[in-house]
Amino acid sequence: MTFTETPLRGAFVIEPAPLEDARGLFVRTWCRREFEAHGLDIRIAQCSTSFNKKKGTLRGLHFQVPPFEETKLVRCTRGSIYDVVVDLRADSSTFTRFFAAVLTADNRKAMYVPAGFAHGFQTLEDDTEVLYQISEFYAPDHSRGVRWDDPVFAIPWPDDQRMISERDRRYQNFDPGTDTHR
Repeated sequence: MTFTETPLRGAFVIEPAPLEDARGLFVRTWCRREFEAHGLDIRIAQCSTSFNKKKGTLRGLHFQVPPFEETKLVRCTRGSIYDVVVDLRADSSTFTRFFAAVLTADNRKAMYVPAGFAHGFQTLEDDTEVLYQISEFYAPDHSRGVRWDDPVFAIPWPDDQRMISERDRRYQNFDPGTDTHR
């Protein structure tokens, strides 16, 4: 696997190295030793899948607050997504900056989302599926979100036609002085 750190310290794009032959391919997508060698959190408490029927489905920007902050490994297993991470760590030099990458079933890349980051994505085609490996158990009382279109982040989402849940539409713009991003 190739680990490429993004401009946001601690967030990585991880690209597998497939072994191919006439039958197809075999690829390792997670290895505790390789993740540890890069100083990454290797705990996995839950795995989840998000299936999205329509192109333009936008989910996010989501995170959990302490003591249940999550580290996530996000991979697109069917279709394609524009995957976004936002640094919400107040002590970080990249506080409120975002990074985005296209993850597809074909490129098999994954996004490593460290604790203290918000995460979201927009589907680039119909029938897209996303797999999450998550370090913490879901804690609804500690689940938060911020607006996908917050001007502080200025994320250039790829398509103007979007499907967004009512919950995600109700999120407030980011206010670094509060913990009320519900």
